Amino acid sequence: MANIVTCKTKDGETVQYVDEVIGSGSMKDVYFSPDKSYVVAFYHKPQNEQARDRIDMITGRYRQNIFGQSGGEYWKDLFCWPTHVVEHGDKIGIVVPTYKSYFFFKYGSKNDDFLGIKGREKEGKWFASASNQNKFLDPRERGNTLTYLKVCLLLTRAVRRMHAAGLCHSDL
Repeated sequence: MANIVTCKTKDGETVQYVDEVIGSGSMKDVYFSPDKSYVVAFYHKPQNEQARDRIDMITGRYRQNIFGQSGGEYWKDLFCWPTHVVEHGDKIGIVVPTYKSYFFFKYGSKNDDFLGIKGREKEGKWFASASNQNKFLDPRERGNTLTYLKVCLLLTRAVRRMHAAGLCHSDL
């Protein structure tokens, strides 16, 4: 089993993560917390002062402006917004809540999940094509016109709110 690493956030909170990469992108390596309620994502490359200031603003002022105001609770189901900045050794990272369960396949694909996607993150490709849905997805995963409309409305509201705060998609 992997080691549990303990470190402090910039604002003094203690966070822990399991020292085993669960995902890696072009910018960050991601680690689960021991209870999987949040992830810690460390940047591959050192961040310059401007990038550090931007990360501080996203976890500080922007976060407060969105979640700390009247109606802020509404956005908690739509965003997995970074909560803290963490520095460990020479690495800088962010602490982010994990996705809610509805972002993952509950039943998977047809025929006893023959594609092995049960429990995996939902991706747009499964829902963008009616052909993919009908051929592969378990009927309980497909949704209907009303749920698609709801998803579209929630996405547009979230993007509009993010843009109103002065952010763009790549900031998060």
